[in-house]
Amino acid sequence: MKSTAVVGLMTLVSRVLGFLRDMVIARLFGADAATDAFFVAFRIPNFLRRLFAEGSFAQAFVPLLAGHGEDRDGFRRLIDRATGALALLFLLATLAGVVLAPVLILVFAPGFLDQPGQLDLGSRLLQITFPYLFFVVLTAFAGAILNAAGRFAVPAFTPALLNLSMIAAAIWLAPHLAEPVSALAWGVLLAGLAQLVLQIPFLAAAGLLPRPRIDFRDAAVRSLLKRMGPAIFGVSVTQVNLLVDTLLASFLMSGSVSWLYYSDRLVEFPLGIFGVALGSAILPQLSKTHVQKDPRRFSHTLDWGLRWVLLIGLPATVGLLVLAEPLMATLFRYDEFGERDVLMASRSLKTYASGLVGFIAVKILAAGYGARHDLRTPVRYGIYAMLANALLGLGFTLALAPRGWGHAGLALATALAALLNAGLLLGGLIRARIYRPLDGWGLFLSRVILGNVLMGWLLTQAAGGLPWLEWGASERVLQLGLWIGAGGGAYFLALAVLGLRPIHLQTREAI
Repeated sequence: MKSTAVVGLMTLVSRVLGFLRDMVIARLFGADAATDAFFVAFRIPNFLRRLFAEGSFAQAFVPLLAGHGEDRDGFRRLIDRATGALALLFLLATLAGVVLAPVLILVFAPGFLDQPGQLDLGSRLLQITFPYLFFVVLTAFAGAILNAAGRFAVPAFTPALLNLSMIAAAIWLAPHLAEPVSALAWGVLLAGLAQLVLQIPFLAAAGLLPRPRIDFRDAAVRSLLKRMGPAIFGVSVTQVNLLVDTLLASFLMSGSVSWLYYSDRLVEFPLGIFGVALGSAILPQLSKTHVQKDPRRFSHTLDWGLRWVLLIGLPATVGLLVLAEPLMATLFRYDEFGERDVLMASRSLKTYASGLVGFIAVKILAAGYGARHDLRTPVRYGIYAMLANALLGLGFTLALAPRGWGHAGLALATALAALLNAGLLLGGLIRARIYRPLDGWGLFLSRVILGNVLMGWLLTQAAGGLPWLEWGASERVLQLGLWIGAGGGAYFLALAVLGLRPIHLQTREAI
């Protein structure tokens, strides 16, 4: 629990800065064709950041390190040679991405082809942001080394530098450029370099600073590279689905990509703080119990994680559904981001939020497979979820676009695909008798559901009809904070009255 709290706290700092970043972007740039072009160019390297920084390296790397045990020399040899191999591979990939930027934009946002200037602008922005890939891969690998050594705080805080860099670029660099939105792209690139540099002294202090060696014949390096593909895919289904959303949204009305971006950012807040933190902290424990051949503790650890998924994920879902418009108005309704933008972005926020429990659960359940070196099963289930997302997204878009809900239909498809993916992963673990739910789930679910019903009713009755768009910024912030606090207080008070105690959420292992 301690390591989960550490990662969660550091991630909270980063996510708060992320909100400030998005508020600055919304206020200075609004939601138009230029921001659509930037968000597509940003989505591609940010998508890669999420793949590597939020799970795939850990899924592939931590179980390998667990197998080394006390073999310090083997540990060092692995990180030295893996660093050299990854640096070379992703340097070549970065150079290819810069050269092929127009093709990538056309692949991920083909609708830009019919919008004058969009393809060229998106391509120029991607050529600036794409080198972020090289830095973020090495940064993520450094973070995986620190996590494997039991040091979670610095890797969890590192993404905050991206937010600080983009805020600074938007405020101080943009006014001096002929193409102001390109300042955001330069902020992304500089952030990548800063994130990598930040890791170096902490790796050195831990005695784990890599000395890059290129040796693709090394068995451990080959094993790592072989595991990376399935690991990336297994934990990236949600992010791939978001890219599909961006692709389809490029054919919709101007602003659709931006509305999806802002609603995704709000869903990412609880997902990043809790889901990623819990997944990062639980994987080393699962790997340890697997190496020790202790299936009972392995199952108990998964059970503990899933209870926390529902305890936090369900009220976060209810809060986002009920307070969608107040959240959008409070965070982004300034200057260039108008009332229509609030309405449209809140629609996709509501539909994204319906899949939040699935998004979080996938982080935990994928760790259950990764810790056991089973990376193929999550890939198979992920393919099913991706196909469902593509088909549902296309169908919902065609049905809802004439009513102005096309982008929200894309978000709903992604939410349903996440729930499907989580259900398949859970079912697979139960059928294989890897996970055996402990007693008490019926009573636990009853308490959590009743607590959420009470919280949802309170927020709907008290906060739903307030004049959020008419208030000034300070009044909105005050009222939003008040009702979030009141809703959370009502939820946990209800759980206490219903008999839920901290002891019911404890595990014998310190996670």
